[in-house]
Amino acid sequence: MPREDEITKEETVKEIEEVNRLRNSIDNVKPQCYVSERNSVICPRLPNKLQLIEGGTMPTSQVHYMDAHSESTETSLVAKMLTVFDAAGLDKIIGPNDVVAIKVHCGEWNNTAYLRPVYARALADRIKELGGRPFVCDTTTQSYNPWASRVTELDILQTAERNGYSSATLGCPFIVADGFIGTSDYRVDIPEGYLLKEAYVAQAIAAADVLIALTHFKGHSMGVIGGSLKNLGIGCQSKRGKFNVHMGGHPKYGLGSAAEFHPEAFKGKTETPDWESLEDVCPFNLWHVTGENGNSEIQWEREKCANCLSCFGPMGSRGILDIAPVIFDATDIAIADAALGVVKAVGETKVGYINMAVDVSPRCDCANHSDMPIVPHLGVFASKDPVAIDQACVDAAKRSVGIPGSASEMMDAHHPGDHKFEAAAATFHGQSEVATINTGHANGLGSRDYELTTVAPGDPAQFTFPYDRRPTRQRFKESFERFMPFPYDLHDGKGYNRLDEVDIEAMKKHYPHTVNGKVENAEETPIPADD
Repeated sequence: MPREDEITKEETVKEIEEVNRLRNSIDNVKPQCYVSERNSVICPRLPNKLQLIEGGTMPTSQVHYMDAHSESTETSLVAKMLTVFDAAGLDKIIGPNDVVAIKVHCGEWNNTAYLRPVYARALADRIKELGGRPFVCDTTTQSYNPWASRVTELDILQTAERNGYSSATLGCPFIVADGFIGTSDYRVDIPEGYLLKEAYVAQAIAAADVLIALTHFKGHSMGVIGGSLKNLGIGCQSKRGKFNVHMGGHPKYGLGSAAEFHPEAFKGKTETPDWESLEDVCPFNLWHVTGENGNSEIQWEREKCANCLSCFGPMGSRGILDIAPVIFDATDIAIADAALGVVKAVGETKVGYINMAVDVSPRCDCANHSDMPIVPHLGVFASKDPVAIDQACVDAAKRSVGIPGSASEMMDAHHPGDHKFEAAAATFHGQSEVATINTGHANGLGSRDYELTTVAPGDPAQFTFPYDRRPTRQRFKESFERFMPFPYDLHDGKGYNRLDEVDIEAMKKHYPHTVNGKVENAEETPIPADD
């Protein structure tokens, strides 16, 4: 009879079998993260991070795709968005009376590359058809420059309405998901995070039954790419969450730790007429100009820095502050961890992703301007995996030819095979356009291995004007008879006073003309070299 502290041979065999069973399940099944009763977050054991980074045991994910060409009703970009939405099975995750958050980027003040509101409106209408209760949302931002236009709820609502996002245009509420100042949030533990171990998810998003990330895929000066992962890892975070992701207070990767501070570059009050603006740049009041005139100096409480980046422009342009690239690299990694926190808050099976890879600008829609796209429209993508969908978009951009005159050509990264975003979007040389993707693969959020399915156009009847589907005669005969929009009674029935015939071919010729006082010579016009 074995002692109580002894382990029998049979028990050992059973334990080995259980370990092997767990190992096999980890190798072949994507981790399922979910929230139990909205209070406790439950996640099974995740695959080894190094194992995932080096090659992988994550399964292949499905990404559904339609190109950007449009020749008909059913091939409009709006129709294609709805078609891939259904093809990817995102319609199946919405049940009757489900509250559905549609997360968009409403665009900064005077930005023109953000997604047109018509996409969100069409998606909201589709969700209502499915029995869901949609709302469209964005979140408050950090004060990343002194004049950012979405730092508070009041700011966002004014900016969003100017950009076309309102309850009237969307057919459903437009709300700020993290509250008036950005502190309405839901904390989530992420022990499996590669860098972050907690996330702060915007409360309205965490409270939703379903989340659809409707993302404008583009470049980003800090994240390198702005895709579904960024829409979750930054866009779905509260202010607390954003400071967390941007490495605020981090002992190695934070701005206060890693940046180079050059107080000697400050020339004193007498040579800096706008010196007060340097003190006013920090919302946490961490910059101070002390002393008088020639004896004045600038001080920075760097140990308290939250990484709001408000100071980067004013201080960087004067040589007072240099941001270390490692800050951006760490943030790119943290984005994927924070995205995992969002998925855990809502539930993995209740989150869907749509990437509109159109107007692929090199900068985020949070910039108050928009550069020309670096590649042509890439198409419309949908998936249940944020890692796979972003990887598919990066791959599409890599295969594409860069647009002449764009930042991709300026950086000599316009050839097929070039890493367009690393060259044209990244702030620092050496930033990676796949760092966030690799982290999402490593922390179990998704897989960078994917199967791309091209989706056929849907039934055009689904996408026509929904409010009156009668044919033309039934719709307009009575009013046309009453008001007669064509004047049949004038000019012998021709309606209008026009010549019967003109020389059309003469108007189609290319004639010499002057440009800046000189006759244009096409041979003298420089053509970009295809090298």
